Amino acid sequence: MHRHGYKGRKFGRETDQRLALTRGLMCSLIKNQSITTTLARAKEIRRTTEKLITLAKKGGLANRRLIIARLNDLETATLLIDVIAPQIKRDSGYLRIEHAGYRRGDNSEMGTISFVDEISLEAPAKEEKKAKTAKKEAK
Repeated sequence: MHRHGYKGRKFGRETDQRLALTRGLMCSLIKNQSITTTLARAKEIRRTTEKLITLAKKGGLANRRLIIARLNDLETATLLIDVIAPQIKRDSGYLRIEHAGYRRGDNSEMGTISFVDEISLEAPAKEEKKAKTAKKEAK
């Protein structure tokens, strides 16, 4: 038997468990900007997270709904779309994976996945809106 056409890693889990694992890792990455996990998991979530970031950069209601559906977390999706995506200046390659040694218990390769660009988690858009409303009130 050959394994042609089967994309993605299985992680020795069933589909629902694997989906929950990747969603949780993606949410943690977006909230914390950097996580340390096994190298295989880091490589797998880089694929899906970079696609979500591209959707967030494009904007629009349909893309917002797709991101919310794939992350299954409204707060994290809003953070990605409104705060993180506008700060990213590049077209692709948003995430970097660095080798972080081996895990002590089972000697698995570990990796740290993080954003390439520096990102601040404060929402700059709200401050701009406040400044604009203050100018309108001054007139």
